[in-house]
Amino acid sequence: MKRRWYLIGVAALCAAAVLAALGAGSAAGRGSAKTLVIGAAVDLSGQMSPFDGPALTAAQLEAKKINAKGGVNGMKIVIKVCNHQLNPAKGGACALSLIAQGAKVMLVTCDVDYATPAATVSLSKGLLTVAPCIGTDQMGPKRFGSKLGKLAFSLGNVAQDEGAAMAELAIQHKWRRATVVTDNLLVYFKNVTKAFSVRYRQLGGKIVHTESFTNGDKTIGSVAKRAAAAKAQVIATSTAFGDWPTFFADVRNAGSKAPIMNSWAGDGNYWYPQNPKVSHYWYVTFASVFGDDPNPAVRHLEAEMKAEGKAPGTGGFVTGAATIDAIVAAVKKTKSTQGSKLATAFAHFRKLPTISGKISFTTKLHTVFGRQYRVMEVENGKPRFVKLYAAKKLANIG
Repeated sequence: MKRRWYLIGVAALCAAAVLAALGAGSAAGRGSAKTLVIGAAVDLSGQMSPFDGPALTAAQLEAKKINAKGGVNGMKIVIKVCNHQLNPAKGGACALSLIAQGAKVMLVTCDVDYATPAATVSLSKGLLTVAPCIGTDQMGPKRFGSKLGKLAFSLGNVAQDEGAAMAELAIQHKWRRATVVTDNLLVYFKNVTKAFSVRYRQLGGKIVHTESFTNGDKTIGSVAKRAAAAKAQVIATSTAFGDWPTFFADVRNAGSKAPIMNSWAGDGNYWYPQNPKVSHYWYVTFASVFGDDPNPAVRHLEAEMKAEGKAPGTGGFVTGAATIDAIVAAVKKTKSTQGSKLATAFAHFRKLPTISGKISFTTKLHTVFGRQYRVMEVENGKPRFVKLYAAKKLANIG
């Protein structure tokens, strides 16, 4: 995963990229007045490609649909793509290249650490910078400061909302004793389990055991065994990647049949271990990719992606289309492509209709809250949509 070298190099490389961006002159002005160029500095070949790739495809299809209806304010949407491969130097270079090609809005990868190099350059040039599915409150002023952070947003569900929804669902099922397992790899993972814990306790739940690990640290077997031995009524986590299927299988093989809950990170069936079959598993996500999503528009978009040979593996694909919906709404509202004006429009969206559901932001919270989740259950290896659910209250995690 090469996470360590990536994080060490981000700060220095971002600084260099900013200086380069500030010296890039008027390259951003090279686009045509008849087009709205949206740059996409994303990962199409590394470990974020299962998330960035489907979101990009959905964004392209949504843009195509809007263009067929005349575009936005007389402009056709053009999405130009640069694959940074999770290399921080390439992230900054991608942003510079896309700005030079006339990008007025920048899409960035679906993790805030990996997104930072490209986002820092884009923000420094005054562009509205949007991640389709970052799930933390750091895609905004919290990470990028009050000036640049005003231009940064994510169409993902903020962890304070997602973790709260998981806790509320657990209490509804009368699972009042929980083991919480935290993956320290990503801020998103950590924030979801923290939000779950805060809201769960607030609702009267008791956390009887906690565990933590960092994906790839080779401790997952012992973590799973201890989690299984805790005899909780539910095991709550937020994790993905290589250790996730191992954790699930090891918990079950240790004899625990307790329901396991995960965030969007555990969506899809690509990770299912062969033995044992996945059962007593619950998670929340943006959309069902198993043909039973309640929204016909979402099912149609999924079918379009399958027809192109790019079937999505998780429900996060729909946030790419929703990102285009939000950008179009902001351009229509402001009659402008200026970053600061578009960002002001974003900050005042309240229950804006998108293909992913109604989305809201505030001037402080630049990641979506209040959207309805798809609650999914898996039994005997068969996932199914259960219901729509919106968190009743955000968890306060500081």
